[in-house]
Amino acid sequence: MGGEGSMMQMIHTLRNNKSMLNKRKDRRVVNTSISGKKLEFHNTSTEKDLLEIRLKLQKERKQKQVKTILVFCVFMFVLISVFIYFH
Repeated sequence: MGGEGSMMQMIHTLRNNKSMLNKRKDRRVVNTSISGKKLEFHNTSTEKDLLEIRLKLQKERKQKQVKTILVFCVFMFVLISVFIYFH
């Protein structure tokens, strides 16, 4: 029958992909903490510090949003002008 070679190739490819997946899972286990100690963080920041951080993050987020909107508008302007030029 025809197609037996392609079916064997598919079987080998799936087997190789599965073996690669198993190796990747093993690597994740090795990268875990060896000592087994739980990380603990002590909160030493004040409400004022937290407020400053929050305001700083809000400002950065707003600046990023403005930049994104500006780039989108420039792109749309160029795209529309190209369509008008070639129409």
